[in-house]
Amino acid sequence: MAPAPSSSLLPVAGPGLATRFRAVREATLRLARPVPEALATQQSMVDASPTAWHLAHASWFFETFVLARAQPGVPPHDPAFTALFNSYYQSVGTPAARDQRGAAGRPGLAQVLAYRSAVDARMQALLADEAALSPDVAALVELGLQHEQQHQELLLTDLQHLLVEQPALAPQWAYPAPPLPACGDPGPLRWLRHGSGLFEIGQRGTGFAFDNEGPRHRTYLGTFELASRLVTNGEWLAFMEDGGYGRAALWMSLGWQHVQQQGWQAPWGWRQEGGRWWRHTLRGRHPMDPHEPVSHVSWFEAEAYATWAGVRLPTEAEWEVAMAPLPVEGNLLEQGLLAPRPPAGDAPRHVPAQAYGDLWEWTGSAYLPYPGFRPWAGAVGEYNGKFMVNQMVLRGGSWATPGSHLRASYRNFFPPEARWQASGVRLARTL
Repeated sequence: MAPAPSSSLLPVAGPGLATRFRAVREATLRLARPVPEALATQQSMVDASPTAWHLAHASWFFETFVLARAQPGVPPHDPAFTALFNSYYQSVGTPAARDQRGAAGRPGLAQVLAYRSAVDARMQALLADEAALSPDVAALVELGLQHEQQHQELLLTDLQHLLVEQPALAPQWAYPAPPLPACGDPGPLRWLRHGSGLFEIGQRGTGFAFDNEGPRHRTYLGTFELASRLVTNGEWLAFMEDGGYGRAALWMSLGWQHVQQQGWQAPWGWRQEGGRWWRHTLRGRHPMDPHEPVSHVSWFEAEAYATWAGVRLPTEAEWEVAMAPLPVEGNLLEQGLLAPRPPAGDAPRHVPAQAYGDLWEWTGSAYLPYPGFRPWAGAVGEYNGKFMVNQMVLRGGSWATPGSHLRASYRNFFPPEARWQASGVRLARTL
């Protein structure tokens, strides 16, 4: 597939479902085009999916939840795809084994692209008269667009896992991206104070939000301070040099088990060669920069670092209250850098830097339902609610997140041992 333009990996979608549908679908293809076909069908682990599967699954979502409802009686594009590209929706059939998404004999990239084109043609015909859409179908189209934007991010982070864990599959190949700007010293970490009181968090207004973002509700917060920026590689290296990965007292019991069983000694993607630390990323191999925000750490690692530093991780309510007044802008997918960067030298000193973009920020909050939460009706109710156990909340988006997909109330979630996502650390402390 031909390389994508390096100036912008993802255009900002315009208004209107038909316009946004075309923009989001083309953006996904733009992200996939640079990927060689030999890599597009490879799967590196059970939690990561091949590029071709992401392309197909996003199409399956529109075919299964939008077209089947709006055009009942029309047979699926390929009956075999109903299971092959179902991720976890038990109410619409039995999904194929998750660890076999890259298995030999799966549909190739050409078949997937043909499937995608067929779904696009049907969807564009459906959206030609937006005024005629029923409210429930229009809502499912919007959900499908938001869902596809999630898979734009996963396409990149899953591909990065493949390249880092199995570099022999693509020797000397890296995802095309513009040169990174210089990584300057972000300066010492500062603490920004927030007063106590009752605050509202959760979905606000009438724009789109996932069901797990509501209902909006009040919560009490004591006085707290939030770090002015993310923790850097250099600061993390000090934790490592002080025996951070070898001191059981710093770790949750289950986290310490992972350290011992998995041999964790540094963030995921770090390699020590010739007495020097190197980072292996979607952009290729490069020396570890001490000023860059530390990335690809699990919640267990983030929590151990906070304990070592004598502070803690922010709760998701603290994070939202602090960041909600700020505009959603930063180092996001639109910038195309594919890596976290330190805050700009002229960043305002009275507000948190890197609020959105750069890295998803682990919080100290378990992923649980808000008071009064109800999942969506029907099969799409499986989207979020059934994962509300054994997961921790992340906030703020990363270099791989589309900016038009984010908001202050957005709740991302992963198991506490997950390391391959673009996750970082912001500290907090109680006063």
